[in-house]
Amino acid sequence: MEESGGQESVDKSRVLNVRPLRCLVPVFPSAPNFPSFPHPQAAPPFVFAPPSGSFSSGFAPFYPFSGSSDSQNMHTPPPFRFSGTIPAPVPINSFRTATNGDAGSSRRSSRGRGPSQPEEDGYGDGILVTDAEDSSKAATSKKKTQKRTRAGSSQDINVASSDVDIDAMVDKILESFNVMDFDTFRRADGDKELVGYIRLIYDVLRRKISQIEDSKESTPGVTRRPDLRAGTILMNKGIRTNIKKRIGVVPGVEVGDIFFFRMEMCLIGLHAPIMAGIDYMGLKVSQDEEPVAVSIVSSGGYEDNSEDGDVLIYSGQGGNVYKRGMEITDQKLERGNLALEKSLHRGNEVRVIRGVKDEANLTGKIYVYDGLYKIQESWLEKGKSGCIVFKYKLVRLPGQPEAFTVWKSIQQWKDGSAARVGVILPDLTSGAESLPVSLVNDVDDEKGPAYFTYYPFLKYSKPVNSTESLTGCSCLGGCLAGNSNCPCIQRNGGYLPYTANGVLVSQKALIHECGSSCKCPPNCKNRVSQTGLKVGLEVFKTKDKGWGLRSWDPIRSGAFICEYAGEAIDISRAEEFGDENDDDYIFYATRTNQPGEVMLGVSNETPKVPFPLIVSAKDGGNVARFMNYSCSPNVFWQPVLRENNRESDLHIVFYAVRHIPPMKELTYGYGFVPPDKANQRKKKCLCGSAKCVGYFS
Repeated sequence: MEESGGQESVDKSRVLNVRPLRCLVPVFPSAPNFPSFPHPQAAPPFVFAPPSGSFSSGFAPFYPFSGSSDSQNMHTPPPFRFSGTIPAPVPINSFRTATNGDAGSSRRSSRGRGPSQPEEDGYGDGILVTDAEDSSKAATSKKKTQKRTRAGSSQDINVASSDVDIDAMVDKILESFNVMDFDTFRRADGDKELVGYIRLIYDVLRRKISQIEDSKESTPGVTRRPDLRAGTILMNKGIRTNIKKRIGVVPGVEVGDIFFFRMEMCLIGLHAPIMAGIDYMGLKVSQDEEPVAVSIVSSGGYEDNSEDGDVLIYSGQGGNVYKRGMEITDQKLERGNLALEKSLHRGNEVRVIRGVKDEANLTGKIYVYDGLYKIQESWLEKGKSGCIVFKYKLVRLPGQPEAFTVWKSIQQWKDGSAARVGVILPDLTSGAESLPVSLVNDVDDEKGPAYFTYYPFLKYSKPVNSTESLTGCSCLGGCLAGNSNCPCIQRNGGYLPYTANGVLVSQKALIHECGSSCKCPPNCKNRVSQTGLKVGLEVFKTKDKGWGLRSWDPIRSGAFICEYAGEAIDISRAEEFGDENDDDYIFYATRTNQPGEVMLGVSNETPKVPFPLIVSAKDGGNVARFMNYSCSPNVFWQPVLRENNRESDLHIVFYAVRHIPPMKELTYGYGFVPPDKANQRKKKCLCGSAKCVGYFS
């Protein structure tokens, strides 16, 4: 008997002998090349009836319902190429029979998301897959409306209603990335480069689907899930890695990496379930198989205690906690709970992903990979509901990079409970920006950069006459994604360049934003780069590159960061700034993105700027003047033209290439220099990237 903190004592031995469900395997009738399952007794074969009705179009019968058992054996999938035609596998949990209803569907286990608590991605809870995403090209001519049903309610989630050929769009995205071919081995075991590519592809596809769906009229009672749809498409095409479950480190995933969607973690093998909080695998022990935990997600759904940066008190799953209309019961030592208990006794490492609140999205969460932990102890206690809950104490292994503790430190700086070390100025902008930008040096005794005047916007010394007459929009309430009559939307190819939450869909040769000639309000969705800073930035002293720029807040892929402010100078005056030091603050918008540079999935187009813009931030500018160069940048620049029927209003705007964790230095690539000027003003590169070429110009 064990005492549990003063609570009613519970005989834990009563449930310790419960066998894992995956050990209670049925015995199927023997078939050629199909191995028999070990069973302690000579029980009769397990018999069950196939689903009633015929199989839906595009779905093949699977063993043991029909056909050969060979297709169900665990075999090595054939090598594939991104550009090839890949058959779309059908997840068993996504199968639907031809009869009415949802027979054959199965609900995934989920750790406590109640009716008042949204799913961690900011969407609804209790998603039940009832139709597979058919991404085969043969199905594009006969698309069906495919839905995901919210368990326990009549709300539908639309994942496929679109007139756009998604397959063609996916192929175009893959082609624009110029992703290398990789074989089955790389699918089973990834690396940093492959993980980065897959995450970029997923995010670009998700944003494109969001852009398409935003342009269509919403259907009452239907929740759109571009995150699930994009993930399903990529899974069906085999665009994923680390598909082999493992204990410990996942190749290509680094401690501190952040994710905005559970599907991202699934595609790269960090945490397979898109809903359940405990991921586990089976290990062979003599003749039996026992489950061990490989990863957990702690996101606030249960009564977890995550205040300590190196210790996590994690609650088990089950018991109908927070489930609408279901009686709350004691948790049982089965599935994920049993896997955690077995991991306690085996002492294996468990990956921990912590969910934190997304300050930019009140209903969303951000997932932080906090590294490897070990389970130190477990116990039972009564939860707030009065029912028994399993508790597990996990302790972080030493010697790992900081991750969750960085987030906690930043929160303390923000609320004033702790002081930021090395602060020179709390606000470098002197109030010119909507958010303060701190100046910090915790490296040496330098008191700050050379004097300059801070102003947040680009200044034109004289107007540049527009080469064409542009008419601004008349969208008094703001530009709407589905308004095909809006001239600003027409100039952007028929879509708003941003999603509903202000994220850039993809890099383009030129983006048209609303400007002074438009009648839409300042909060228009097509004025993203004109609304000031959205993340708390810090200018800091680097160890060997002078001053740099980083953020206190997480930045999601495609998010606006800032524009390059300064003085727009005439191209004839560019030679006046020929001094090597002055050149550090000159931006040439006439360059193009470097070949092979990882951007947002578009072809290498030459910027269609109306005139050769050159910006000097030597004497005055904003935070962008402190952003350093890197051969592997996490920020890219984009020409943005604001509508003005009298003069050209061109700006250079910076967006995130990928998700950027807090306190990660922001860097960008200057762009490709024409061959005739390639040898001019070459400088030694100190970016430290694995892909560093040693110099830049």
